[in-house]
Amino acid sequence: MAEYLFSSESVSCGHPDKICDQISDAILDYCLERDKNSRVACEVLFKGFDVVIAGEITSSVDVNQEVLSNLVLQVLEDANYGAHTLGCEFSELRLHNFLSKQSEDISRGVNQDNKLGAGDQGIMFGFATVEAPDFMPFGIYYAHRLMERHKHVCKAYPTLLGPDAKCQLTVQYEDGKPVKISRLVFSSQHFPDVRVEKLKELIVEEIVKKVLPSSFLDGTEYYVNPTGRFVVGGPVADCGLTGRKIIVDTYGGYSRHGGGAFSGKDPTKVDRSGAYVARHIAKKVVALGWAEKVEVQLGYCIGKPEPVSFCLNTFGTEKMKMNEILEFIRTRYDLSVSGIINQFDLLNQKYLPTAAFGHFGRSWDGSFSWENVD
Repeated sequence: MAEYLFSSESVSCGHPDKICDQISDAILDYCLERDKNSRVACEVLFKGFDVVIAGEITSSVDVNQEVLSNLVLQVLEDANYGAHTLGCEFSELRLHNFLSKQSEDISRGVNQDNKLGAGDQGIMFGFATVEAPDFMPFGIYYAHRLMERHKHVCKAYPTLLGPDAKCQLTVQYEDGKPVKISRLVFSSQHFPDVRVEKLKELIVEEIVKKVLPSSFLDGTEYYVNPTGRFVVGGPVADCGLTGRKIIVDTYGGYSRHGGGAFSGKDPTKVDRSGAYVARHIAKKVVALGWAEKVEVQLGYCIGKPEPVSFCLNTFGTEKMKMNEILEFIRTRYDLSVSGIINQFDLLNQKYLPTAAFGHFGRSWDGSFSWENVD
């Protein structure tokens, strides 16, 4: 019997990098709601009291200093930040705006007469497996659920837990199937007068045991706030940056990654839209029962509407002929940039909710079109 351990992590919506992802996608939503033709590539750096917003936006929408300030505050408030956990009053934050328009050299390749061209070259991966709900890898699926629960408990106990947190699950596999959570690491920001014992009890009883299947917790080793103290958190403790949690956003390292981040990018950027359609294809094949594990790779060239490469890997788990699966994909999907945007209605998608707790494995809330495989 082959045994091995595999670890995946997730971070809270109050993690500095995730705050930046959410601000970037809040700006994207603001633009697309008012101008569907907006071209957005927006990134955020957040350190201490300084919020730096940079990138390229070509839109009829006026994204001014007041708009940006309001979106930053909206994200911080939703993530349960206050003066004690942020380290300053919201009014003390300093906003630095370095946004400009999209390069004409790029836009001439994207805006074509008949079909949109890809906004850049790149490779994207999509993945699905039967080992956890919603056809996700076990570790990342439950790590996200822990972080969602953390947000709820943080709001319920506003003088105990702070919004900055992360967790890591080490899963034991036997013959390729998850059988046990061997170790669980959970670190959460907290208020200074909270005793370590009280913190551990709260996290284990109100978060861990409310989320994880009890059958996987037999003999699990817990490492809760292993340094013993996590009072100073958020952007004061660590610099946040858009696009630095791409493995958290996808499959927890269980599948390959093309390297492109998602947040702050409109769907003409195939880093985002290509990864979404690749996930949908992989999930569709697994949901139909045609394979137990599927990875899809797409490759695009800047200015070209269609992908330059397509690869389907079923890891030997396919239950029907590969040429029949490929024929289904060929007739079912338009993999051009315009085709992906139209099929999944990506110009009307709300992207802010994707920027925390993963872009995949969340079909239960019904808001991510690429997750719906009915």
